[in-house]
Amino acid sequence: MSTPCWIEVAVQTPAHSQVGGLLIYQCPFLVRPGQLVRVPLGQREVLGVVWTVQGVAPQDMPASAVRSVLAVLEGIGPLDTSWRLLVQFSAQYYQRSLGEVALSALPPQLRDLRPEQLARRLKKHTDRCVVQALPTHALSEEQNRVLAQMQQSPGPFLLFGSTGSGKTEVYLQAVERMLTADPQAQALIMVPEINLTPQLEERVQARFGTATVVSMHSGMTPAQRLKAWLAAHAGQARIVLGTRMAVFASMPQLQLIVVDEEHDPSYKQQEGARYSARDLAVYRGRLHNATVLLASATPSLESWHLSRPVNEGGRYVRLHMPSRIGTGLLPKVRRVDMNKQARRTVLSPPLLAALQARVERGEQCMLLLNRRGYAPVLHCADCGWKSQCKHCSAFRVFHKIDRTLRCHHCGLTERVPRACPDCGNADIAPIGRGTEQLEEHLGELLAHVKRPDGSPIRIARIDADSTRLKGALQSQLASVHAGEVDILVGTQMIAKGHDFRRITLVAAVNPDTALFSSDFRAPERLFALLMQAAGRAGRDAAQSATSEMWVQSFHPQHALFEALKKHDYPAFAASELAERTAADLPPISHQALLRADARSQEAAQALLNAARQALEELLNEDTATANLLTQVSLYPAVPMAMQRVADVERAQMLLESPSRMALQKVLWHLHGVLHQIRKQPEHKGVIRWLVDVDPQAI
Repeated sequence: MSTPCWIEVAVQTPAHSQVGGLLIYQCPFLVRPGQLVRVPLGQREVLGVVWTVQGVAPQDMPASAVRSVLAVLEGIGPLDTSWRLLVQFSAQYYQRSLGEVALSALPPQLRDLRPEQLARRLKKHTDRCVVQALPTHALSEEQNRVLAQMQQSPGPFLLFGSTGSGKTEVYLQAVERMLTADPQAQALIMVPEINLTPQLEERVQARFGTATVVSMHSGMTPAQRLKAWLAAHAGQARIVLGTRMAVFASMPQLQLIVVDEEHDPSYKQQEGARYSARDLAVYRGRLHNATVLLASATPSLESWHLSRPVNEGGRYVRLHMPSRIGTGLLPKVRRVDMNKQARRTVLSPPLLAALQARVERGEQCMLLLNRRGYAPVLHCADCGWKSQCKHCSAFRVFHKIDRTLRCHHCGLTERVPRACPDCGNADIAPIGRGTEQLEEHLGELLAHVKRPDGSPIRIARIDADSTRLKGALQSQLASVHAGEVDILVGTQMIAKGHDFRRITLVAAVNPDTALFSSDFRAPERLFALLMQAAGRAGRDAAQSATSEMWVQSFHPQHALFEALKKHDYPAFAASELAERTAADLPPISHQALLRADARSQEAAQALLNAARQALEELLNEDTATANLLTQVSLYPAVPMAMQRVADVERAQMLLESPSRMALQKVLWHLHGVLHQIRKQPEHKGVIRWLVDVDPQAI
C-alpha cells in the first residue's frame, strides 16, 4: 500500500443527473490514469475509470466527504491517452456525461466482475499472434493505383468504388501490408450491421487466421464481448471487426481504421450517447495518427462534400474505382411505368416474364420491398376502422403467417380480430403490401414455372421476421449461395454487402414512397439502397453482360431514376448538394435536436419552448454570447414525426447553424438552462430530455 492520493473517476451516470461529472475519491493504492477501479456510489459498488491522479486533497471538499476506492482491477493495463481523449471528445460533442460514454464503451461483464473473478479470466492469456496472410488474387490496375495513392498521403481517404469493384480486397490488402510492416500494429474494420459481420468475419479469418481476428457487436454474449475486448486491449488481437460499438474498442497499437459502407445510417447510435461511429472513426484516426479509409459505392453526402478538392475546402482524399473486377459490367437498369399497368398491379407483366425466363435458365433473382409483414394496415370499408396501435402514433402491421397485428414500435401484438372491433363487419381487408404478401403473390403467379431440372420454383424471404431465430439468417443465406433459391424476396437486409454470385436480376417493387418524403435525407437513402441492390446483380463476370436492375415506379422520369439508370452517383450527389445548399441543410449547415418525452404533448412542448425562451434571455444578457443568436437558429417545438411511442408523447426543437463551433457553444449553455427549468413545478410531467447532435432523422 502506498501513500494515499486523490483521483477523479468517471462512473456511469447520465448527463442530466446531479452527479454527471467526474467524482473525487481517495485512493490508498498506486494507480495511473486509465486504470479500472471499483468505487462506492451511493449504496452501490460500481466500476470506474481513473481520469486524473492528484497528490493533494481537493481544497473545496472536506476530507470526511471523500470516499475511498475499494479495489483496483489488476492485470488490465490502463486505457491509453488516445482512448480517453476519444471518450472525452465524444462526451463533449454529443452532450453526454463523460462517465456515461466511458463505461458504455466497456464490455458489460467487466462492470460486474469482482477482481478475483477477473483474475481467473486473465489466466487464459494468450500470446500475441503473428499474421501469416494467405496468398491473394492478382490485383486489378485500379486496385493497385488506389493502394499506391494511400501510400502517398496521410488521408483520411474516401474509397468511392462501384459495387463489385473490389473495395473489400483493397482494404484487406491495406490491412495486410500494415500488419506485416509492424508486428505490433492493430487494425479496426467496421461494418454497419450485425448481419453483415459473419460473412466478412469468415473472409477475414480465412485470410489472416482465426487467432488474429476478434469481433465486437451486440449479438455476442457478454462473455464473448469481454474476451474480445481483453484480446484487443492487450494487443493479442491484431484485427477487430465490428459494428459501430467497435469504434470505442481499446486498441493501443491502432494504425488503420476501415469504415465499410460508410454511408449507412446504422453508424449513428439512436439510444443513449447518440454518436456517429463514422465521424468518431475519423477523429480517432487523428488521435492515433492512424490511416482512416471510408469505403462505399454510394458515399454519404457529408463524406462526398468533404472529399471535394482541397482548394474548395475538402479534407478527405477521394479514391475512385469505377470498374468492376475483370470483365464484369454493371447491370442494365430498366424502368417500368406503373401508370401504364392495370390498376392494382403488383408485378408488371414484363417483369414477371423476365423472372420466369431467368428461373428457367437456372439463374437467380432478387426482389426488394423495404416493408416487412403481410400488409401495413388492416381496414374496415364500412366504418373506416384501421389497425391503429393503442399506445403509438402508428398502425399495427398485419402478419399473416401467425395471424397477428404487431406494432413495430412498442411491440404490442394481438390476434387478428374476426370482425371489425367498431362495427362488427366481418370483411376487414389489408391495405398495402409487405414482404410476406409479395412472397405469397409471387408463388401464385409463378406456380407453373419450372427449374431447369423440372422441379418447382423455390422462393425465399429474408427480413427481420424470418431471421429472428439464432442462425436463421446464416442458414438462409447459405441456401441462396448454394443455388437452392430461385427468387429471393426481402427488405434492405438483402440489398447490401452480400456477394450473391448467381443473381442476374434485381427488382425494386415499390420505391416511390421516399421520393416525396418530409425527411430531406430520404432521396439520398433511396438512391443508396437502389444502387446497393443493383450491385447484387451480375457479380459473376460471366453473367454480368445480361444482368438487369428493374425499377417499378409511377414516376419513372424522376431525376433520381435518371441518375440510377446511368449508375451516376456524382450527378445525383451534385443535384442533391445543390438543393441542400439552396436550403442551407446539412452538410452545408449543422443541426442538433432537443427532444423531450412526457405524458402529454403539451408538457413536452412546454419544456422545449421554455428552454428556448430562457436560453435566448441568458445569451442576450452578455454581449460576448449575444452574437451566438445571430449564428444559431432556434425553432419552436413541434411534435416528432412519430409523435407517441409506448404511451409516451415526444416533441422536438431544432437548432441550426452554419458554424459547428457556435452550435456547440449554444448547446453548452442549453444544458444549464434545462437543469434549472426541469426543477420548476409546471414541468414535472416531463419524463426525460436529450440532445441529438447531427441527427439523422428530423
